[in-house]
Amino acid sequence: MIDLALALPLSSGAALAPTALAPTAVGLGLRAEHHSDFAAFLAQPTALPVDFLEIHAENYLHPGSPAQGLVLALAERLPISLHSVGLSLGSAEGVDEIHLARIAELAEACSPVLISDHLAWCRVGGRYLNDLLPLPYTSDALDVLVENIDRVQTRLGRKLLLENPSTYVGFTASDWPEGAFIAEVLRRTGCGLLLDVNNIYVSAQNQGVPPEDWLAAYPLATAEEIHLAGHTRRDGPEGVILIDTHAAPVAPAVWQLYESVLSQIGPRPTLIEWDADLPELAILLAEAEAARQRMPV
Repeated sequence: MIDLALALPLSSGAALAPTALAPTAVGLGLRAEHHSDFAAFLAQPTALPVDFLEIHAENYLHPGSPAQGLVLALAERLPISLHSVGLSLGSAEGVDEIHLARIAELAEACSPVLISDHLAWCRVGGRYLNDLLPLPYTSDALDVLVENIDRVQTRLGRKLLLENPSTYVGFTASDWPEGAFIAEVLRRTGCGLLLDVNNIYVSAQNQGVPPEDWLAAYPLATAEEIHLAGHTRRDGPEGVILIDTHAAPVAPAVWQLYESVLSQIGPRPTLIEWDADLPELAILLAEAEAARQRMPV
């Protein structure tokens, strides 16, 4: 495990993390369909309608591009959470140093309050796959994940948040419950937890486990950000399966699970994710307000 307090000497050139988000902050994922809406907000002196924005890092890696220009302008008005989907932290091939360097350059440019990626892998043989693929929860997989997270945190000079996955089946080879596996990763690396409540619900339902039981082994107190999203129900040959599509409003059962989490750990910065079949921005803002209203006082 690296000691992040010792890994950030000023002489290293590592940027200090910006001020943390308020626990009651609510945000949205910035998507291309709403770039014009947020560009219009920038032209007004009034406050923007959310507390922070989260960007998918891989969409904004080109310096000088209009998309990155918008993000940098927004970063002067709102805190930014930098969410990568391509570090492939679970890859036995290690971290792609070129990709990591580009993520680091973007982080330096926009000074995000949080940086995160997934408990997953998406690269093999130097090729990237268009999905976030699950890992078996074994000691070997744990060692790989720890090494890769240490490499990322050392390069960024920042704590990384690790997001729990959505899964559809379990590995017979797994030796750890998911929550206990994540807790051990956090213990060995000093990274934090990005708790995706929809992923908890989807994984538990697909594997026939009550969602509250799935959460029981999770180190909930370490959560520094929460994601909420919609899923899609589909009929399969063996019954209903839930797909983590991010293409619908947050389901009532996920809202209920979110309230249960908050009752245990108190408010946490919460993001509404919506990636497909995007509605108008007003609907996303209403979802964000629904999260705000559920925050304990």
